[in-house]
Parts: sequence; structure tokens; C-alpha cells
Amino acid sequence: MSALVVQGLSRHFGGVQALSEVSFTVDAGERRLIIGPNGAGKTTLFNMLSGIFTVSGGSIVLLGRDITRLPPYERARMGLARTFQITNLFPRLSVFDNVLLALQAADENAFALHRPMRASRHLYRRAEALLAEWGLASTAAQLAKDISYGEQRQIDLILAMAVQPRVLLLDEPTAGLSAAEVVRVVALVHSLPREMTILMIEHDMDVAFDLADRITVLHQGRLIAEGDREAIRANPQVSEIYLGVE
Repeated sequence: MSALVVQGLSRHFGGVQALSEVSFTVDAGERRLIIGPNGAGKTTLFNMLSGIFTVSGGSIVLLGRDITRLPPYERARMGLARTFQITNLFPRLSVFDNVLLALQAADENAFALHRPMRASRHLYRRAEALLAEWGLASTAAQLAKDISYGEQRQIDLILAMAVQPRVLLLDEPTAGLSAAEVVRVVALVHSLPREMTILMIEHDMDVAFDLADRITVLHQGRLIAEGDREAIRANPQVSEIYLGVE
């Protein structure tokens, strides 16, 4: 079964056409990279997939169900999670508490207000395990605003992973990172379970070619190319428009 089917997806803002008739299918377990120059419509696409922007035209089918008109929280309940270009942490809470809140939101007893949070020991253990698993246990007690930007980006990924999504949208997770931090994030993505489907916007072509099973290229709101790494490397239109080759 396909994890995601996008058909004729369009979005306009007044007279500006941000996305026009974009169609593609992502298989379950696939690593799909979305690339394109600034203003290509990549983040607009993610905002439509996650329900932040309404659809001007077309449809979105997630795991066999039409979600075109569903609100973001319904999509999240179906197993869709995403990260953002800008970190989405609570800056004055500890790293541990940020992870704990994400786990609580995904827990079936999250809104059992008659029981104290500390009664949910399994959430505490899971938060500790996640931070240890990703090598960030040493940051647990620090305020989110006090850790490095690279660590914040990694915590963002952990928060998305905390809900154990079936489809994960990663919006430029390596943006603004040092070379060493990029290597760390790429390793994290490689380590994610293959039963999870990943769509990832990426500006770094080396990262895109490293991670991708298939690549979708957007330009000026339109899909101009799609294929595996070799096909995209060999595509003259991509070379001219995206890579700047004359």
C-alpha cells in the first residue's frame, strides 16, 4: 500500500500560485527527498500535507484515507508527524520535559486529569531511553534555550519520533548546522526504522543523494522531475534550474 498519494495539489495566495498541479506517490517505507531552489513551493507542500494550509485544489491520501480536509490533529492521530525549519521547542523547559510532553501528548491517558503526571512512570522511562538512544542524555536537565542549535534540531527530531509516526515529514533538518552536526543528523535519519515512511525537504544535495530512495524536484511551484538518485543527477533540466549548470 502507498503511504501517501498526492494528486493535482495546488495552493494559491490571492493571485500568487505557490503550488500548481503537483502529483506524486510515496511507497510505504520509502525515503523521499523533496528538493528545489528557494521559492519552489517545498514548505508550502509540507504545510498542506500536515494540514496547516488548506488545499486550493487536488487531494491528499494518507495510508489509504483521504485527508484533504482533515485538521492537523486528525492527521497526527493517523500517524503523521513533522518537524519545522525553525525549532519548535519550549525554550524555558528542560530538554527532558520537552520530550516528556511529546510523549504525554501521544499517550492514551494524556488527558486523565485525575491522575498526577508522575504516576505515568512509563513515560519517564521512555523519555530517558530516547535521550540515551540518541546520545543526548547529558542535555536532559538543561533548558532547551541553553543547548546548541544543532542539539535543538536533534531534539526536534526526537520529539517527532516520540509519537512513533508511520509517516514523518522532515523540513530541512540540517539547515544551519555545522558539518559535524549534519553528519550526526544524517546518521539519525539512517537509523530510523524502515517501516517508517520519510519525506524530507533538503537544500544540501550531498545529504539528499545520501538519504534518498527517490527524489522529487520542485521549481516555481511545479514538479519538474522525479526519479532515483542516478536519474536526477543525469537530468539536464535539474542541472540547469537547481544545480546552476549552464
